[in-house]
Amino acid sequence: IHTTVSTIFRFVMFSHRWGEGEPCLHDIQGRAIYDMPPSGGIKKLQKFCLTAFKRGYLWAWSDTCCIDKTSSAELQEAIGSMFGWYRRSHLTIVYLADIAESGSFDSSQWFGRGWTLQELLAPDTMLFYARNWSLYKNIESSNHKTDDAILEELTRATGIGSRSLTNFTPGVDDARSRLQWASSRRTTRPEDIAYSLFGIFNLHLPVLYGESVEFALGRLLGEIVSQSGDISTLDW
Repeated sequence: IHTTVSTIFRFVMFSHRWGEGEPCLHDIQGRAIYDMPPSGGIKKLQKFCLTAFKRGYLWAWSDTCCIDKTSSAELQEAIGSMFGWYRRSHLTIVYLADIAESGSFDSSQWFGRGWTLQELLAPDTMLFYARNWSLYKNIESSNHKTDDAILEELTRATGIGSRSLTNFTPGVDDARSRLQWASSRRTTRPEDIAYSLFGIFNLHLPVLYGESVEFALGRLLGEIVSQSGDISTLDW
């Protein structure tokens, strides 16, 4: 029974660079997304769900519309749980809207965003899709994280070694390297650069939108040093 239920409720997570017209929960609640006009973020959501369905999945999750962002309590819970959700996914689909199927990871903005770092490290199984929703470089695979050519490109684009890309454990070990991975990434809200790292360090801290980025990072670094005892982390 457990195997049957687990198979039915396998779910796919979505990772992407947000764009114009992304639908929120209240835009799609109680509506069939395939009946909605296929424009902007709706079209992207439809393509994601269809791609997941074609791969045999009945459940799919997108950060644009599966969180009630008007609820501060739900947003706090989601940010604290996000790494775990991606880790438990059966598949994470990454959509690179700014590269062609023969393009290069180096040219995609996805690799420069703060939240996508944990979305890269957490899943065990990932597939990258290009602008036209074909597999990246037409590399047919059930998991791009097991493809040597893809891993080599990922390491070049991120500076993260293949072992961390394929077998990452959240926590405060080697905190300096983990902070350096995030150092060149950006978020729309400055304080999110700290919040986007909570899962990577396996920390559960309050999300306080409106605080300065310096205070948010200060709280993060303080907790890392408190748990690891390694003050060299401050020199990242």
